[in-house]
Amino acid sequence: MFVEGTLRWQVTEDCPWDLLMALCLRDLAGLDDVGDPVLPPVTPAVQRILSLTSAPSNPASPHPSTDPPVVAAAGAAAARKADLAEQWLAWWRAEVVRERRPLATMLQPPHFAAFDRAIELQDLVMIYYDDAYLWSAQRHDEYARTSNALHAKRAADIVDVVRDREHELRRQAGYFRLDISVLPLAEPGAWIVGPNSVVISQSLRDDSAAFREWFAPVVAALV
Repeated sequence: MFVEGTLRWQVTEDCPWDLLMALCLRDLAGLDDVGDPVLPPVTPAVQRILSLTSAPSNPASPHPSTDPPVVAAAGAAAARKADLAEQWLAWWRAEVVRERRPLATMLQPPHFAAFDRAIELQDLVMIYYDDAYLWSAQRHDEYARTSNALHAKRAADIVDVVRDREHELRRQAGYFRLDISVLPLAEPGAWIVGPNSVVISQSLRDDSAAFREWFAPVVAALV
């Protein structure tokens, strides 16, 4: 994470580990429409799994869509998926806003005790932790390398926009803080996820001109 600002204003930027893990696991579980707001899939894409959320097939049944055991299994799978979606969203909301984010990761193998009351989510994490860990580690390393190599430019993207706004207003900026989470999403864009928190795509952050174009009206609304 790096921080830019003064005593009056502050912008933080990071690629939070638990958010990477959460989005990877969301996509693995096929929770396409879960989120507040719903974020695009991650990139590179992860292969979805169905074992926790799909009903087993019954090829021997002449009427698989109406056979009672299949219907019951489908209903149970739907209920599990609904529970998983609710549990995942609660985890996401706890992680996405910096003030509410736990000081230590909730992802503590092998038992992931933080999810003892979210059994479907705990099952998902326990089974696919290694795959999600590898994917997240690669994405986090990519962000860290880029951020370190382009630190001066990225800092200027933030500071220059604030100073331009101060010059326009002929005064110094008042107090504000904005926390930016940069995540590898398949669609470019930015999403407000909390009072002072925004998620932006890695592709938007990598495009300095596009980032400044997005950031300028945000600063205008804050200053």
